[in-house]
Amino acid sequence: MKICITASAGGHLTEILQLKEVWKGKEYFFISDKRINAIDLSKKEKVYFITPARRNLLNFLISLNETRKIFQKENPDIIISTGAEIGFSVMFFGILQGKRIIYIESIARINSPSLTGRLIYPFIKDFYVQWPESKKFFPKAKYVGAVI
Repeated sequence: MKICITASAGGHLTEILQLKEVWKGKEYFFISDKRINAIDLSKKEKVYFITPARRNLLNFLISLNETRKIFQKENPDIIISTGAEIGFSVMFFGILQGKRIIYIESIARINSPSLTGRLIYPFIKDFYVQWPESKKFFPKAKYVGAVI
């Protein structure tokens, strides 16, 4: 089993790194954007960088193509993400490829859902929230508590 761990650099990447026991002993790689904590991570882990969509259709298409090339090389079985735009691009491509996707809504989202969460929720079954209040936005989500 090969795992793709994807999150936008910054807080989303920091959050997902708290789950490293999940992929310990398995084959895995990361997809993120080129910012400081992802660059630091790439010094000790396999990290691919893709173009952030920044809510721009052309950039989104570029990121999908970059993800396609990575998936041709790596062919992950599972995608794990805490989201934001990098995570969305990878998960969207994963949906098209029939990959299993595990999404964890950001701990910063208590009183409103993330855009990534709203867009991805209808298409995946492994959707987790870190606050019980988030279940009002995502009723089929599983509440798991804080990962940090």
